[in-house]
Amino acid sequence: MTKYGPMNDPCQTLMLGAIQDRRWASAEHERFRRQINMTAAPKEFFDYVDAHKDAFIKRLSNAIAIPRSVAPSRGILSGQPIAVHSVSGDASYRKHVHEMGHFVQRELEAVGVTTKLVPLGPQELDGQTVELPPVVFGRLGEDKNKKTVLIYAHYDVQPVCTLDDPRSITADTTKNRHCSETDRLYGRGSSDDKGPLLGWINVLEAHKALGIELPVNLRVSISGMEESGSEGLDDLIKAEAGAGKFFDGVDCVCISDNYWLNDVTPCLTYGLRGISYFKVTISGPAKDLHSGLFGNCVHEPMTDLFHLFSKLVTPQGKILIPGINDLVDELTPEERERYERMDYSIDINESVGASIAISDDKAEVLMGKMRYPSLSIHGIEGAFSAAGAKTVIPAKISGEYAKRSSPRNKAHHAAGKFSIRLVPSMTENVDSLVIQYLESEFAKLNSKSKLTVENLHGGKPYLADPNHWNFVAAAKATQAIYGKQPDLTREGGSIPVTLTFADALGVSVLLLPMGRGSDGAHSTNEKLDLSNYINGVSNICYFALQVIDPAFRPRFSALTCMKLPNLPTRRETRQHRANVIITNMMNYLDSNGMDRHSIREVRIDQTLVSFIL
Repeated sequence: MTKYGPMNDPCQTLMLGAIQDRRWASAEHERFRRQINMTAAPKEFFDYVDAHKDAFIKRLSNAIAIPRSVAPSRGILSGQPIAVHSVSGDASYRKHVHEMGHFVQRELEAVGVTTKLVPLGPQELDGQTVELPPVVFGRLGEDKNKKTVLIYAHYDVQPVCTLDDPRSITADTTKNRHCSETDRLYGRGSSDDKGPLLGWINVLEAHKALGIELPVNLRVSISGMEESGSEGLDDLIKAEAGAGKFFDGVDCVCISDNYWLNDVTPCLTYGLRGISYFKVTISGPAKDLHSGLFGNCVHEPMTDLFHLFSKLVTPQGKILIPGINDLVDELTPEERERYERMDYSIDINESVGASIAISDDKAEVLMGKMRYPSLSIHGIEGAFSAAGAKTVIPAKISGEYAKRSSPRNKAHHAAGKFSIRLVPSMTENVDSLVIQYLESEFAKLNSKSKLTVENLHGGKPYLADPNHWNFVAAAKATQAIYGKQPDLTREGGSIPVTLTFADALGVSVLLLPMGRGSDGAHSTNEKLDLSNYINGVSNICYFALQVIDPAFRPRFSALTCMKLPNLPTRRETRQHRANVIITNMMNYLDSNGMDRHSIREVRIDQTLVSFIL
C-alpha cells in the first residue's frame, strides 16, 4: 500500500486481506461479497495511483490550460504561465468554454464512459447572441444489481482578475504550475472544479487499466455554466428526470464543488446557503454632467445609490432590511454546541491578509458562514475609477462601459449590485422584502431620479439528511483515507443545482469536498494541494465501494499487518511496533462499527502480525 492509502502509519503499512465471513449464507450477501472483491484490491489501486501521479498532474495541467495545448516541457510541471480562458461569464471567451467541454468529453470517452454533448441553445451575453456551453452527459454500467451514482461537476471557471485592473481576465499572478517545494497545483480551476472532476476520471482510468469492475453504475452530468448561473441546466434536469430518461434510476448524487473548513480535517457538506442577486439602477440626466456647473443643482444618481446602499447592512454584517432576520430559525443550545465541536482553525485575518475579522469566536465565525444570512455589495457601474481626477457627475454608465471605454458606449445611469446569501428557513418573501424596502428608502430622498430594482438570478438554499446512506458511505470512505472522522458542515456558498437534483430526482445529494479551506477558489493564486488531489482519488474509490451497501459491516478472516523492510530485529522493539499495529487495528475496527472481540488470536513473528477471527 502506498502513502496515499488508508490507515497510513509511519511505523508500518497495513494491507487488508481477502474479505470473507463464514456466516455469509444468503445470496444477497454473496452478491455483496462478489462486488466487494471486484475492488477489494486496494493495494493494486493505490500502487497504480502512486505510479501515475505525474500523469494525473499533467491531465489537470491540460484542463487548466484550455485552450492552449501543453507540451511535456511546458505548463504545470515547468512553472510557465498559461492563459486561462474557460470563463463562462464573458462572451469573448465562449469558444474556449466549448473547447473545454469537448476536452471533458474526450477524457471521459478514453476511460470507457459513453458520452454525448447536450446543447442548451442561445444566450444573450455582453450585447451579443452566443451558444450556451453544452452539458456533458455520460453513462458507465447498466447492472440492475448495482446502485447508480450520479456525478455532477462543472468545467467552466471564474474570471481571473487583478487588483490593479479588475476588468482583466488573464492578467493575473495565478500561473498554471506545480510548485514542488509545497506540492501545490496552481491555476484557475485547479480546486474549483477541474481538479475534483478529473479525480473521478483518474479513478475510472485506474479501474479500466487494472481490469477491476466498478462496484456502481455511473451517470455523469458536467456543466459549462455553473459559475454564471447554470442557465438552462434546471430545465434540462427536469426534462431528463422522467421514466426512461437519462436520470432515471439514479440512487444518489455526488458533487465535489466545495472545500474543507480548514487545512487538516476533511468534511462532508449537507447544507448550502442560497442566493438572491440584485441590481439597483438609478437613472438621472440624459448625459454626464460637469460637477462645477451642475453640482448642488441636480439630483445625482451616484449620491442616491450610495445612500441606498448605506441602508442595507451594518459594518458588523447585520442586515438592516426589515423582516429578513425574522425569517431565520432561532439558534438552539444543541446547535451551538455542534459548531463549538467542529475542527475549525483557520485565522480569518490571516486568510484575508488583513486584521478585519468581525469576530474571533470560532462558533460565531462558523455560524456566520453557515447558518445566518449575509448581504454583500459587489460593485458599482458608473463610478469613475481610472487614474487621475475626473470631475464628472455620472448619469448612466452601463456594464458595457466597464469593458469598452469609448464615450459613445455610455448610457446614463448609476447601477450597483449586491446579493443576499439565504439560509434554509428563508422563503421566497426575500425578494419582495428587499424591493419594498429599497423603494421606501428611495422615496424618503425626494429624488427626481428613477429607481429600478432587478433580481438578476437566484438559487434556493439546500439542506440534506446527513444520516442518509449516501453520507454514511462517504463518511466511512473519508475515515479510511484520512484517518479521522469528517466534520458534517453546512457551506456558506451556493450551488443551486443541488436542490434541483434533490427535488427533480428525489434522491440524496452529497457534497464531497476534495480541496482545502485555503485553496482560494475565485481569487488570486487558486491552488489544489497535491496530497488532496491524490488522496481525493483514493477517497472516491472507497466511496464507490461503500455505496454498495453502507449497512454492510464486513468481517475479516485475515487482517495482516506487514512490517516495513527497516523493522528492527530486536525482540523488544518488534513487540513495541506490534503493539502499535494492534492498537491501530482496534481503532480501525471500532471506527468502522466492527466487533473487536471477534478477533480470537493475534500472532506476532519476525515478519508480520496476523489477526485471526
